Amino acid sequence: MRNAPLPAALAGLLLLTACGAEQAGGGPSAPSAPSAEAAGCAARPGDGSTEDGVAITGTGEAAASGGAPRPCAAYTVTGAGTAPFTYTIVIQFLTETGQAMASAEETVPAVAPGRTVRRTVTAPELAPGSGAVTRVEVLKVRRVPTAEAPSESGPCPPSGVRVYADDGDSAMGLRVVGLHLENCGTAPYELNGYPRIGLADENREPVDGIELHQGGEAIAGGTGAEGPARPLVLAPGERAHAGLVWRNTVEAGDPVNAPYARVWAKPGAAPVMVTPELDLGTTGKLGIGPWKKDGTR
Repeated sequence: MRNAPLPAALAGLLLLTACGAEQAGGGPSAPSAPSAEAAGCAARPGDGSTEDGVAITGTGEAAASGGAPRPCAAYTVTGAGTAPFTYTIVIQFLTETGQAMASAEETVPAVAPGRTVRRTVTAPELAPGSGAVTRVEVLKVRRVPTAEAPSESGPCPPSGVRVYADDGDSAMGLRVVGLHLENCGTAPYELNGYPRIGLADENREPVDGIELHQGGEAIAGGTGAEGPARPLVLAPGERAHAGLVWRNTVEAGDPVNAPYARVWAKPGAAPVMVTPELDLGTTGKLGIGPWKKDGTR
């Protein structure tokens, strides 16, 4: 459901991550000896694959508990801009001929401007008979201001609510992505209406000229994003959801892609930037469903 939708299998990937010589939010830490995994992953130089501040610096194999060694990669993330960013990175493991054997998704939080964070990632267990992995590439990078990063778990944000997007669903060109909100604070949280959405391109610049419709039925029925907005009060621990609905039909004109969307849960709420990967084709339309308490459609 994205520009190039992540395969569902990615959701279950085992990611083994080791921190490097520098922390995500601040300056260099005290020098430390590299872990065995980091040393193994840097056994061979990287192939120079870089994208948006992320670089593969070495490849190799890492020991796996109870199994054969698996391909791994060392990589760096160098902060850009003037404020900390949180990075979501997809790294792909390939054969010499370019056939993808596995992918891994990594999140690196709060990388300060100009700082470099060093990490390693190990591929999931490969299927028997898989080709030998000889190359590792940065497939995709998404970065959002850490102050606006979505959160599905962990400490409750200062706003008192968590907001995030799911991986969505797609069928016959119809796309649906769910927005989710959890009251993780200590006071009731009121909602009455539709989330406000601002679309952004690869550079997080606003995308204009898109018709934003209240109600998913403006695009298609039966998605769960239909119906009028109703007042909601979420007690601490309760959740709500809303849907984004669009088609990626391409006809005359230039297709529009908006990987990022800034979400305001209600007027005056702090914005959260999510990555629904809106491939709007040439339709120029996005349906926005009302907030509904979880357990209702």
